[in-house]
Amino acid sequence: MTKGERREENGIPDVHCIFSGRLKSIGSRLIRLALMLGALTGCHSDPGAVVTVEFWAMGQEGEQVQVLLPEFERRHPEIRVRVQQIPWSAAHEKLLTAYAGDAMPDLFQLGNTWIPEFVALRAIEPLDQRLRDDPAAVLADFFPGILVTNRLDGQTYALPWYVDTRLLFYRTDLLSATGFAQPPETWEDWRKAMTVLKVAGGSMRYAILLPVNEWQLLVILALQHGAPLLRDRDQYGDFQNPRFREAFTFYLSLFEQGLAPPVSNTQMANLYQEFASGTFALYVSGPWNIGEFRRRLPAAVQPHWNTAPLPGFGADPGLSLAGGASLALSRSSPRQDAAWKLLQFLTEPEQQARFYSLTGDLPARQSAWADPALADNRYAQAFWHQLQHVQATPPIPEWERIANKIAYYAELTIRKQKSMDEALAALDRDVDRILEKRRWLLSRSLTP
Repeated sequence: MTKGERREENGIPDVHCIFSGRLKSIGSRLIRLALMLGALTGCHSDPGAVVTVEFWAMGQEGEQVQVLLPEFERRHPEIRVRVQQIPWSAAHEKLLTAYAGDAMPDLFQLGNTWIPEFVALRAIEPLDQRLRDDPAAVLADFFPGILVTNRLDGQTYALPWYVDTRLLFYRTDLLSATGFAQPPETWEDWRKAMTVLKVAGGSMRYAILLPVNEWQLLVILALQHGAPLLRDRDQYGDFQNPRFREAFTFYLSLFEQGLAPPVSNTQMANLYQEFASGTFALYVSGPWNIGEFRRRLPAAVQPHWNTAPLPGFGADPGLSLAGGASLALSRSSPRQDAAWKLLQFLTEPEQQARFYSLTGDLPARQSAWADPALADNRYAQAFWHQLQHVQATPPIPEWERIANKIAYYAELTIRKQKSMDEALAALDRDVDRILEKRRWLLSRSLTP
């Protein structure tokens, strides 16, 4: 798009409304002057001008959201939406590049764990004033544990678009053979069931698949134990804390007892085939796999799998991670009002239910779950229960780097390349280095 096209689109009057045909004979300097004067005085502004909102969405969401937009544009004929679809693998870098180049979209999707980073950059417009002015924005309808990931220091910076968490996918027939008619509610009972599964399966079969290059389950177990992960206002790692150590010990025991194979995602050729063949009976994963299991498992196995909330330790419900994606307004956008209308539309319960039917992404609004597509879905119901018990990771920009370090040292320990003590000490050292800038800023009373 040319600069001239952007001016016209943003409502600056057409030069022909100011001058007659003699304008063509005037020099380019006078043309620019006339344009500025027209914009300043509004001599002939067009109240019916159409505003175009730039919206960046990731992955399949960027493709499927376009199905919803005709209804939005019917309601708001003064607004058009231009969607740019960005692969998830490139999304984080592209948003940072756009910020650095002062080319942010008006509205954009971002993973919940990215929000602290973009708040620190002052790239996101706070929403609290708009939420106060809008009685239709019912924050209580969002899952509380997910909504908290969109708030920092008492301010709301984004609204959840869809939610994500992790729980158990399991073989109902194989579990029943262990003597458990229903999924156990504690990890100790699950360990008993997994031990029976392992003994019955033999040396080439396992109870549970836990890819060693993933950090999520270890962090979930730590949160279930009440481990803080970080300490002193999130300035230092706290992985030698006894609570994290206890969680890590349980996690490692699943590998040491042969219940989980020490393999990464890339070493598992086809997890759906292995799940169908009984190589493992349990898998910790997210809602995207509901559709994948339905498509990829053979017909003979389809009646014999289900989902269950994560177990806990003792009587407490099993916590999981508060994940998903949110929608945020660019702080620098000159079209925030129009972008806010689009954000409101996309977070309506009716649109969230429809979006679920298009993508399989679980709605962030609890009232949307009354839709029959979710209410009658036995696989989704476990996610509904799990989403009542989720917790966010530390709300700091450095979390993604820290999570990668957790996975790195956990894998080294599983593969016997480091002892637990060595791994936890090294993890604390590395995380302390990652948080060095945060400590420097806080020591000067600056916002990290």
